[in-house]
Amino acid sequence: MSKSSRKTAEQNARVADAPSGNWVYRVLPRALWPHAQLARWDRPIGWQLLMWPCFWSSALAANVASSPANLDTVWYPALTLWHLFLFMVGAIAMRGAGCTWNDLVDYRIDAKVARTRSRPLPSRRISRFAATVFVVVQALVGLLVLLQFNGFSILLGIASLGVVVIYPFAKRFTDWPQFFLGLAFSWGALMGWAALFGELAWPPVLLYIGAIAWTIGYDTIYAHQDKEDDALVGVRSTARLFGNNTKIWLVLFYALFTAMALAAFWLSAVAWPAYVGLAVAVIMLGWQIRVIDIDNADQCLALFKLNSHVGLIVFLGLITSLLA
Repeated sequence: MSKSSRKTAEQNARVADAPSGNWVYRVLPRALWPHAQLARWDRPIGWQLLMWPCFWSSALAANVASSPANLDTVWYPALTLWHLFLFMVGAIAMRGAGCTWNDLVDYRIDAKVARTRSRPLPSRRISRFAATVFVVVQALVGLLVLLQFNGFSILLGIASLGVVVIYPFAKRFTDWPQFFLGLAFSWGALMGWAALFGELAWPPVLLYIGAIAWTIGYDTIYAHQDKEDDALVGVRSTARLFGNNTKIWLVLFYALFTAMALAAFWLSAVAWPAYVGLAVAVIMLGWQIRVIDIDNADQCLALFKLNSHVGLIVFLGLITSLLA
């Protein structure tokens, strides 16, 4: 094969909506590129956004467990660190499994959308059978992670699978697929607390509701990239539903996130650094609303990615409050 032919073949093996210089193309053999693209290893923002509610919940539970009122509670910092590691691995595995499942369900739609038609399934660079096997492998990794937790957490984690399975179909029967994504992506807000205490309470439930609102907000921003193509193929979304009123809806959802997080923090009696972190995060969310141009796809993608920093700031505030 000539040099130009190899260059063309390599270019055809990439996807249009991922950075062309990401580590997948530099490190992995080309035979594994389709698998990495299905799992979105070339776009870490997804597993990061899935991971942050897990980290918030773990840090919130650690604040409660280490408070003077719970001195009789056995709590080891190393246990929380172990849980954070497990949640990170689980987020990567389950986000990859979810994305692969989503691509299996949507491969015909993806073939009609400019941003997604170069993905492995619509471009026929991987078979549906191979993609299905890959879903199972990633799900087994997620199961192995889940089995490291207590029995209550295992059952709670299994319960999330129903939402994960339904989500790819939501865009076909509702204008609110982002709500179903929120149900799935925010589940970690319950898991972190359950992993430490073996039960749920109001703080993680409130945090879960807030994380759902946060997810609807940032995924609405993301969905504005595809609204023209979505309209042509009949895919529904909050971006299409909200249209020019998107800023108003973002104010409502981000305000709900703020209120629920504040309530969860107050009930958990966290120290002041947690509130400082939340305040900084809210300022970042407000800035998104102020500057967003819903007709600028590149800006929408950049603002969507900024939400990983929002998640990090909230987590750092909760961790720092342990030292206050």
